[in-house]
Amino acid sequence: MRLSSDDRVLFPGAGVTKGDLWDYYAAVAPAVLPHLRDRPFTMKRFRGGIDRPSFFQKDAPKGAPSWLRTRAFRTQPRPGESRIVDFPLVDDEVSLLWMVQYHCIDLNVWYSRVDRPDRPDYVVFDLDPPDGGFRLAVRAAHFVRELLDAVGLPGYVKTSGADGIHVLAPIARRASYNAAREFAVDAAALLEREHPGLVTTEFLKRKRRGVYLDARQNGPGKTIASVYSVRPKPGAPVSTPLRWDELTEEVEPRDFGMADALARIEREGDLFAPVLAGGRSLSAARRALARLR
Repeated sequence: MRLSSDDRVLFPGAGVTKGDLWDYYAAVAPAVLPHLRDRPFTMKRFRGGIDRPSFFQKDAPKGAPSWLRTRAFRTQPRPGESRIVDFPLVDDEVSLLWMVQYHCIDLNVWYSRVDRPDRPDYVVFDLDPPDGGFRLAVRAAHFVRELLDAVGLPGYVKTSGADGIHVLAPIARRASYNAAREFAVDAAALLEREHPGLVTTEFLKRKRRGVYLDARQNGPGKTIASVYSVRPKPGAPVSTPLRWDELTEEVEPRDFGMADALARIEREGDLFAPVLAGGRSLSAARRALARLR
């Protein structure tokens, strides 16, 4: 792999270049690749940096190198429509760096893997706070954790790298996406009822009061910005895993940059490794949740 235009500035305010992004992903590859491997990858390309329009590309580009693995799946871009997409897979360091060469800043992958594409590895709770309300998201995330504990699922937390928080609950690869979404929707509704004004499931932003708990992101073809992914936001923040005792109201949503992520891996190891170590039964968790409701 060769990098071209390594001095191209992708983050104007911070002066972060394409070469800086390349160096970071080369360094973080041992930690991030297990979270990307065998998962269909959606390319979001920023040719002109974060201040210029970006575009999504799901099909592997024409002229992609022969060593880049791909996998074709039927997708439904709109209700009643379908098409075959040949997704690239980011399975090794050279594939990861090839994505940087193609101006991908963040790493967006499916919740499931190619061998069982209809069986997600985890349930995702995406917490989106109101403007200036990240402290509320911290409180809401701890309520999500308490509920997951109550139904027998572990929860792992990371900053989204943008303005919110992601909580992932690993599950056994037997449940369907529909089952995962129904569990997340029911859990979110329970938290909304128990914490009115703090947690909301209202889709329309103008009608929300509190932190939007987006449970409907659990579905086939949905993607999540991977842990250790740089996000296309000012300052080049990184989606960073935290221990639960670190998630306090003193944390800011974009506290963690590339150097911070690498230092934390050196010190803590990969705090998200347990997410990939095998999950628990979603059926048992759904039964436990039904008893709480």
